[in-house]
Amino acid sequence: MAILGKLGRYQNFGLLIMRVGLGAMMILHGKDKLLGGPDKWAELGEAMGKLHIHFWPAFWGFMCAFTETIGGLFCILGLWFRPVCLALFINFVVATVFHYSNIYNIADASHAIELMCTFFGLMFIGAGAYSVDKS
Repeated sequence: MAILGKLGRYQNFGLLIMRVGLGAMMILHGKDKLLGGPDKWAELGEAMGKLHIHFWPAFWGFMCAFTETIGGLFCILGLWFRPVCLALFINFVVATVFHYSNIYNIADASHAIELMCTFFGLMFIGAGAYSVDKS
């Protein structure tokens, strides 16, 4: 369709919409984890046990919450976008392994898989022109 073919001119605006939407959801998804304190962090960090990493669960849980919350903010701003996407990709790799290995049901891991693929792809695309970095 000719009318949709002209949308290619607005790629950077499309990336801005994706960054703001995903970043806002990451902040909402991570802020309660970040504010949950050491007990919540330790509970989150237990997911690393699925990768046979059993030390410092509170640290890993804090890193998960911090990555989702602050990474979401940086995603919106387009600041350090590719490193943030890498960190969020790794975060969702762990989430995918955790959710899938608990029940062995792909439907339970689908949300984590979708976000893992999204952040992996965005790592290659970049933040676009409407970002703090403008890289």
